[in-house]
Amino acid sequence: MATETHDTANQAASACVDSYGGAIGMPQLCGEWFGNQIFWLLVALVVIFFILSRVALPRIASILAERQGSITNDLAAAEDLKAKAVEAEEAYNKALADARAEAQNIVAQAKAEIQGDLNDAIAKADAEIAAKSAESEKAIAEIRASALDNVKTVAKDTAKEIVAAMGGKADAKTVTAAINARMKG
Repeated sequence: MATETHDTANQAASACVDSYGGAIGMPQLCGEWFGNQIFWLLVALVVIFFILSRVALPRIASILAERQGSITNDLAAAEDLKAKAVEAEEAYNKALADARAEAQNIVAQAKAEIQGDLNDAIAKADAEIAAKSAESEKAIAEIRASALDNVKTVAKDTAKEIVAAMGGKADAKTVTAAINARMKG
């Protein structure tokens, strides 16, 4: 019976092992092997933890820090460029406004110069017209005076001829006096 008990214990202890020493079913579920599996699991986890914490995680952290730094630098550079673009736009708008104001001043000066030249030309033309008008009036006055003299001469000659044709004799003083009286009104 002792051998029977011993055989039963061996059967129970080797319930997960067949007669050739191979596992029956899934060895992970064999309760006799749990201690060994847990030990090696803990050893593997500790090794993986040390490898990750000493090698991989510092490299990943440095890459993440480098990326964060480059992102921060890029954002700062973008902000600087944006501020410079705003300043450049303001400077452009100011220069454009100054150029427009300068153009308005140049146009106003040109208009003033043209108006001054025009006023000078008008004054000169008015002076020339006034001078020509005075000359014309003088010429007209001379023509009137010579016309009156001519009319008087023609009237005297005509009066003498009419008096002579009627059979009378007219003397020059009488004819001149009669013509002068008639010309005065």
